[in-house]
Amino acid sequence: MTSPRTAKRLNRILAMLPWVIANPGASVDEVCERFGYTRPQLAADLDLVFVCGLPGYGPGDLMVAYIDEDEVVVELADYFANPVRLTPPEALSLLAAGMALLSTGQFPGALKTAVAKLQKAVLDVDEETVVVDLAEPEFVAELRGAAASQQVVEIEHTALATGETTTRSLEPWLVFATLGNWYLRGHCRLAGAERVFRIDRIRQVTVQDERFKSPETPPTAEVGYTPGEEDVRAVIRLGLDARWVADYYPVEIVSESADALTVRFSASDASVIAGLLLRLGRSAELVEGDAVRTKLEELRRRILDRYQ
Repeated sequence: MTSPRTAKRLNRILAMLPWVIANPGASVDEVCERFGYTRPQLAADLDLVFVCGLPGYGPGDLMVAYIDEDEVVVELADYFANPVRLTPPEALSLLAAGMALLSTGQFPGALKTAVAKLQKAVLDVDEETVVVDLAEPEFVAELRGAAASQQVVEIEHTALATGETTTRSLEPWLVFATLGNWYLRGHCRLAGAERVFRIDRIRQVTVQDERFKSPETPPTAEVGYTPGEEDVRAVIRLGLDARWVADYYPVEIVSESADALTVRFSASDASVIAGLLLRLGRSAELVEGDAVRTKLEELRRRILDRYQ
């Protein structure tokens, strides 16, 4: 499953390449300003493009992408300069994906028009001949109604990381579907901060009579984690094999180099970060975080004890 961070990176690469090809001689500063890059990020994406190409994947099939002093160079990638022509199966898959997103009720305004145009091009009919409707899990309609009417809800929620079940009062802002799951974003009064909850982890919902005021800035329909003051924090140095962590988890990038990425990781429980470090093994190094270090040593002892 593609994470939002990975999807955003891919979209930026696909937007940047045709522009650089159409504007030979573009400077690093110009590309960074237009597409929101830092120089290290641009260099990393060009390195990724350098190993991509057409089937065969020999030297003549791969793109050339690099920074030459202050110039961004992309060569042997002329197929990015022309509009993509979809095969019938690809177009039908794209249509089904668009219609699935429409059925969730959370979509940009232009998507409905785009789906209608694609349906006309693919099926050559005006009336609806393909129906895609995603089944909604329990509590989705109830929570969506509470968010629309700005009513406080009380939920019984079981955390995925710890298995702990808590009862929380929430101000529900948004109900949305992404990454194959349904989520609730809102202000959690127990945590005293914004939180995102997977709806399939909610065991019970009670809508209260109390009303709340929604935030002035509309919440985004994406999975994220807002650290609270009580959260555990750790600084981790990620090797090349572990850089995917920054794409998958909501982390703060502290520093970046050619062979390592240092991030600040926040979690409600030290065992979440310790478990991740255990999985990463030698690909990651804990730089700061005494609570996480203690939990990591404890996990290692428990594993060794089982083998002995």
